[in-house]
Amino acid sequence: MKLQQLRFLSAIAKHNLNISEAAVRLHTSQPGVSKQIKLLEEELGLELFNRSGKHLTQITSAGRRVIERADNILQEVANIKRLAREFRDDKSGTLDIGTTHTQARYTLPGVISNFSKQYPDVILHLHQGTPRLISEMAASGDVEFAVATEALALFSDLVMMPCYRWNRCVVVPPNHPLCSVSKLTIKALAECPLVTYVQGLTGRGKMDQAFIEAGLEPNLVFTATDADVIKTYVRLGLGVGVIARMAFVPELDKDLVKIDAGHLFEPSITKIAFRRGMYIRGYMYRFMELFAPHLHRDLIDAAAACANQEEVDALFSKIDLPDR
Repeated sequence: MKLQQLRFLSAIAKHNLNISEAAVRLHTSQPGVSKQIKLLEEELGLELFNRSGKHLTQITSAGRRVIERADNILQEVANIKRLAREFRDDKSGTLDIGTTHTQARYTLPGVISNFSKQYPDVILHLHQGTPRLISEMAASGDVEFAVATEALALFSDLVMMPCYRWNRCVVVPPNHPLCSVSKLTIKALAECPLVTYVQGLTGRGKMDQAFIEAGLEPNLVFTATDADVIKTYVRLGLGVGVIARMAFVPELDKDLVKIDAGHLFEPSITKIAFRRGMYIRGYMYRFMELFAPHLHRDLIDAAAACANQEEVDALFSKIDLPDR
């Protein structure tokens, strides 16, 4: 059994049993991958995949168990490499971060700027996507950290640590009728055409829940993944924008009026997550601390040592998170 075979096996599982895609990801040939998987099956005396002709159709029950262990082995191999690099040089390396547009645009720039000044020899790769996609990337080891508000809890092999609370605001053009309202109500908002985030992104679920609890139906006319796009369509008069409060930048949004909506919605919590069992290099600890100052090394280590997310949540239950 070779590590290369385990890498091929894991890659096939991650690419929906598409051997060609797995081969491209691993910079090798499709016939070579197929040959190594057959050799591994012959060595183990097990069929890891069901087949229809030359195509893989399903992972067998034995295959699922083998792939799970292969992923654990590959994670430990990655940990050994990180450990070796740490001993050779704890100031250089790479750091892959998966995050959403809101985090990449409004919360991470200052953090990354400070981090890069402290660690100029660490190469940063920022991967933007939906919360579910970046959670999958963290769970599979394609990124070291996932920074998001939604979807992280779907993956039990992630350690998720809360970073900060945030809420929403409403943005409208000047002289909009809502500008004269003394205190915004959910009923007044329900009477307006709304422009906001798509489902499953940037705390959208909290907004929907507020309308449900009030027995009201939001009049959604436009949704987007990007707060900048939402603000653009508010400027065009399409509707009233509901965005993350951090996404309103007074210097850039002088032509819009911000109305506080924090009293209408439950706050959301942004978290940073990493794969359970991952070896954390020194500069990775520093990145997390720059992003959320309460995440000091001892607390991160305590979270990493927890057996499950319930223990992690209990560890953080008494920490007063900052608001943004």
